[in-house]
Amino acid sequence: MERYIAIDNVCAWPNLTLMPDGAIIATIFNQPTHGGWQGDVECWASEDGGLTWQRRGTPAPHEPNTNRMNVAAGLAQDNDLIVLAAGWSNRPPVTEPAKVYFADSEILAAWVCRSSDGGRTWDRSGRIDFMAGLKVLPMPFGDIVHLPDGTLGVSLYGRDAVDPADGISAHLYVSQDQGRSWQHRSVIGAKNYNETNLLVLNSGRLLAAARTWDDHHLEIFYSDDSGMTWTAGGNVSLAGQHPAHLLELNDGRVLLVYGLRNPGLYGVAARFSNDGGRTWGLPHVLVDLGGSKIDCGYPASVQLKDGTLVTAYYASAASQHQRYHMGVLRWQPPE
Repeated sequence: MERYIAIDNVCAWPNLTLMPDGAIIATIFNQPTHGGWQGDVECWASEDGGLTWQRRGTPAPHEPNTNRMNVAAGLAQDNDLIVLAAGWSNRPPVTEPAKVYFADSEILAAWVCRSSDGGRTWDRSGRIDFMAGLKVLPMPFGDIVHLPDGTLGVSLYGRDAVDPADGISAHLYVSQDQGRSWQHRSVIGAKNYNETNLLVLNSGRLLAAARTWDDHHLEIFYSDDSGMTWTAGGNVSLAGQHPAHLLELNDGRVLLVYGLRNPGLYGVAARFSNDGGRTWGLPHVLVDLGGSKIDCGYPASVQLKDGTLVTAYYASAASQHQRYHMGVLRWQPPE
């Protein structure tokens, strides 16, 4: 296991995309605060398998008094890089104290950002046709995936109404024009689900790993009709262990990585499934950041041609490094 502080002084919440040329793109929030300042969504690239990283471009530069920080990302069928980027109003500048609560802020509609040169330059010209009747705009999260019916899919989550008692739901949106416009397809999990990551298996089955709102554990959902309907697949973590990323490995196993925020243990864990996400093996702790409460987690993984796994996460501190950063692991999946 190799461990690196890859991008220093950022909160990150990294999303990883493996490009056709083998480069890894990390789409991140570029400020060292949990959304407490104005800030942008940036793309950083590694061309050496996650060892070193360089900033490539800014898909979502913030407008005055706002930030852009909530993202989903992935490749369109033409290999353009697509980033959906939402954020918050009423954010102070970096010269003022961080405002880490959002009660007096509004969610900003997600932008559709597109790059045809590997994340170096960007245009913003698409749209999301939000589900009718929403009173609060939803947030994008996780990977943009290629569905078996030829569309792109992405998860967005949000309140279905202003009253918090109505709960938070995770939704599937799809694009039929290579990520330029998006329409609502289905509800993945209703009333108690927020950040949800998608994976399309080689078999065609669509998996979703959803974070619950009540005690923040993870649950699996699956669909065999490109996300038209969903079936609950059970719990895959304990309370305080979230959010998730799913990846199908070269050997057919499914890797689930997720954050740990339990008293006495903060870090990143992994589980493996040998049967397409129906059952899961015992958890493995990949990163132990210690027992003191810190801001951490949000892992994402890609697998290189040689089988090496690259997993990125974020932390507000680590042993002997007391700043926000994006950390990276390079590791081999156990046999």
